[in-house]
Amino acid sequence: MIGDGWAGTNDERSRDARPSADNPRRIAVITGTRAEFGLLTPVMHAIRERTDCELLVIAAGSHLVQPGLTFREVKSKFDVADSIPMQTAGRVGRWHDVESLGKGISRFGRSFERIRPDWVVVLGDRIEAFGAASAASIGGIALAHIHGGDRAEGVADEAMRHAITKLAHLHLPATETSAERIRRMGERDDAIEVVGSPAIDGLDAIGAMDDGAYTEFGSPRAVVLFHPTGRSDEQEEHGANAVLSAFTGVPTLALHPNLDPGRDGIMRALLNAPGSVRIAAHLDRARFVSLLKRVAREGGALVGNSSAGLIECAAIGCPSVDVGDRQGGRERAEGWTRWAPEDSDSIRAAFGHATDQDQKRDQHPFGDGRAGVRIARILAERDPHAPGLIQKRCAY
Repeated sequence: MIGDGWAGTNDERSRDARPSADNPRRIAVITGTRAEFGLLTPVMHAIRERTDCELLVIAAGSHLVQPGLTFREVKSKFDVADSIPMQTAGRVGRWHDVESLGKGISRFGRSFERIRPDWVVVLGDRIEAFGAASAASIGGIALAHIHGGDRAEGVADEAMRHAITKLAHLHLPATETSAERIRRMGERDDAIEVVGSPAIDGLDAIGAMDDGAYTEFGSPRAVVLFHPTGRSDEQEEHGANAVLSAFTGVPTLALHPNLDPGRDGIMRALLNAPGSVRIAAHLDRARFVSLLKRVAREGGALVGNSSAGLIECAAIGCPSVDVGDRQGGRERAEGWTRWAPEDSDSIRAAFGHATDQDQKRDQHPFGDGRAGVRIARILAERDPHAPGLIQKRCAY
C-alpha cells in the first residue's frame, strides 16, 4: 500500500541520505501482462522483503481487460498502489495499440505525479512498459529496465525494447551479451549491471504437477503457447493451425495467446482445434511451471513461440520447440530447444528431436536464480537522485 510518509517532490528530498526503514526507497514496479508478471514476482518479493525499500505495484494494460483474471492474481499476491487501464476488450490491432499507448502514457504520468516513486521499474518490450518508461523519463523519475539488450527479432515490439533502453537510467540485463549490446547503444558502463533473468528465480521450489491436476488437463504430452507477432489475423491463424495440426491424436493443452495484434486469428485456430487439443485461458506461473515439469517427466515438450521455451524450460529440464521467427536472435541453451518453421511436418519432427533424452544439453545462459535479490539490492543502493543520473548522455 502507499505509505503516508511522503512530503515534497523528488528534488526536495535529501539526495545524500541512504534509504532506511524510516526513509525507504519508493520503488514502483510496473506489470502489464501475465507473462511479465511471472518474471517480476521474485523482484517484487525481494523489494518487499527489504526494510529500506517500499514496494509500489502498478497493474496496467492487459491485466485490466475483462474478465480481468490476471489483475485478480496480482491483487492476491501484492497490494496494488495504482491501476492504469489502457487496452479495451474486443479492440485488438496496431492502431488500437497506438490509442492504448497514448492513454497509458497520460495515466502513468498522473500516477507517478501522485505517488512520487524514487525508481520506476519496467521489464521487456511491451506497450505497457514503453508507456511507463516514457512517462517516467519525461517526468524526470529514475527508470530501471530489466531484460534490456535482448534480441527477439520476430516480435513487433522489438523496437520498443531498445527505445526503453535509451529512456532508462539503470540497465539490468539478463546476460553479458545483452549488456554488451546496451554498451554499443551508447549507454554508460557504470549504469549497467548484469543480474540474470528473474524468470529463473524460484523454479526449484515448484514441484511437478500431481496426477489429479495433470489428468484434469488431459495428461498432455504437448503444451502449446503460441503468441501473435504483429501479423494479420489470417497469418497468425495459419501459423497456429500449423502448430495444432502437428499434434493431431496427441494429448495437447493449448493456452490463450497474449493480447496483441493477431490474437483473434490465433483464437479462431484454437476454437477449431482437433479433438485431442484442450484449451485453457490462463495458468498462473506456479501451475504453468509445475505442468511443464510433469510434461517433461512424461517425455513431452512446450511448443510455440514464447520465451518460456528458451528460458524457463531449459532451467527446469523441459524440452521445447521454438516455432517461427518470434524468438529469433534470443540466447538459448542448445540441446533443450529445437527450432521449426510454421509447417506441421517440421514441427512434428522437431518435437521428436527435442524429446530425445540422449542428446547433449548446454548450460543455461540466464543466471543462477537470484536475479530478484540482486535487483532489489541494486535499487536500494543506487541513488536515484544522484546528480547527472536523469541527464542522459551518449557514452561515445
